Amino acid sequence: MAQRHTTRPDDSGTLSKGEIFEVLRNQRRRYVLQYLKQDSRPVELGDLAQQVAAWEYETTPERVTPEQRKRVYTTLQQTHLPKMDQSGILLFDSDNGVIEATERTQDLSIYLEIVPGHEFAWRELYLSLGAISCALVAALWLEIYPLTMFSNLTWTGIIAVTVTTTAAVHIYHERNMRLGHGDQPPELSYGSDD
Repeated sequence: MAQRHTTRPDDSGTLSKGEIFEVLRNQRRRYVLQYLKQDSRPVELGDLAQQVAAWEYETTPERVTPEQRKRVYTTLQQTHLPKMDQSGILLFDSDNGVIEATERTQDLSIYLEIVPGHEFAWRELYLSLGAISCALVAALWLEIYPLTMFSNLTWTGIIAVTVTTTAAVHIYHERNMRLGHGDQPPELSYGSDD
């Protein structure tokens, strides 16, 4: 690849979580990564700007206005892509307007899982399930009616099925929220406060 916009201090080292989050705290940069995850080939800045603008303005690439595209193109070229290149998250050839994924691009999915604002946190659900299970066990130990209408084995089965089903739903949900899973960023499917 030709000259890059910036030079990296250390291509061999790994980024700290703080560095990764600093680069990825911006929605437009997350959209860039979403696009690169969909197609691992080098991409033209113009094509990238067209798709990112479509996501930002919640339209199709064909309906993006020249002004919308230019706004996105300019900030990608001058700000976002150089910053991502400097971190080694992607390669940006500013002379030719070509962007290419790196190994670090592929490694960032775990940092981009999103908990949508309209959804409760999974850890709170698991904590609630644990508290309810403990209360149920205590009530069964004290032989409180009407819980004694079912055997302890039945209650154990109910608890096991509930926890297993919840964990399966959580895993399914988490996989759907990963970067590069669908045609559009997860933020567009579930909303974002950015």
